[in-house]
Amino acid sequence: MDQETAQILFHEGATMVCLDVPEGTEFGFDYSSWTAGPLFKGVKMIPPGIHFVYYSARNKQADEVGPRTGTFINFEQKSVVVRKWNPIAEELTEDGISADDVQRIQDNLKDLDRFLGPYPYEGYKKWVSLSNFITPELLDKLQPQSKRICSVTDLVSEVSNTQSRKLRKTSGSTKTSEDQDETNVSKEKDLQDNKEENAEPTSLKDAESRLPYMKVREESKIQFSKIPKQKYPPGCSPAEMTKYSIDSSYALESILCSNYKENESKILGEIQFAFICFLIGQVLDAFEQWKNLVHVMCTSEEALQNHASLFLNFISVIHYHIQETPEDFFVDILSANNFLTSTLQEFFSNLENMSSDSDLKKRGLKFRDYLTQKFKWDFTSEPDDYAPTVVDLE
Repeated sequence: MDQETAQILFHEGATMVCLDVPEGTEFGFDYSSWTAGPLFKGVKMIPPGIHFVYYSARNKQADEVGPRTGTFINFEQKSVVVRKWNPIAEELTEDGISADDVQRIQDNLKDLDRFLGPYPYEGYKKWVSLSNFITPELLDKLQPQSKRICSVTDLVSEVSNTQSRKLRKTSGSTKTSEDQDETNVSKEKDLQDNKEENAEPTSLKDAESRLPYMKVREESKIQFSKIPKQKYPPGCSPAEMTKYSIDSSYALESILCSNYKENESKILGEIQFAFICFLIGQVLDAFEQWKNLVHVMCTSEEALQNHASLFLNFISVIHYHIQETPEDFFVDILSANNFLTSTLQEFFSNLENMSSDSDLKKRGLKFRDYLTQKFKWDFTSEPDDYAPTVVDLE
């Protein structure tokens, strides 16, 4: 990059200042990551728009990298975003950073220049191809309340029955004989529970039953769209029930109507969001959502006629997902149980069945030829699910 271009980007681009990040921390921006050095203070020359920032703490004694945590941030032109490292939680946070602090840093940005790494523009086109349908409004809908996307599920334990009984408060100071009887029964129950809890477990099942009940912390949940469990309309005929059990068009229409009625292309943004959370954020649940949405799109035959523009863009989205991911990644994960090949095979079959020779049909079948040539995937043979079962009568 020449000096003139660098100067323009420095003044027009956004800046992210990261204070007190420990040396050795893995720090990433979009499609690139680095190991933070002793002088690292953030990233400069960030192109305006939505980006994914992520990091992993490092245990110097064991030389181990911790779980990955990330967040999507919408950077405005010339904006300055400030975060500070919390050594206890091992995360970047806004806590303790005032508007005056941000203004002071912004006024002295030139003094920080030598401590800021330039945004990796060599990967910017890749990032845009992976995120171009993600909007600020969609981020507000999908991101957890905490704004943190963690590779490890954030679990909390619920209070046990015994503990909840101890926390129970009695109302009033005067007890009737019935109240006293209930109190005595409660005490006996608590004594019995304590005996059972202190007794040695007699089996694995017994031991597991004594573990605290864990649930996902609400503020850490990604707010993905719900995939309808019922794939066919209520009160439909047996023929329609059979049809929509194979054709996911009703499920797709339900998702669009419930979540993206005003802008159907936002479902593509959710597909991109889920893929980034899995590929870069290392969130397994996001991979499941990505698979589910891709499956709904690929198996919606009737919807091809009504949402041609949506499916044209879907082909581009899935094309870049495949193109920008290491080949062995697909072999090891995405091709497990032939998910991707069998799902895309249904999609290409639906396109071939279209009566008109539309742009959608032409582009889809051209995409099929590209995948066949690049990955040697076979979309012509019958999937195992539809193959006849061979019965041995001997």
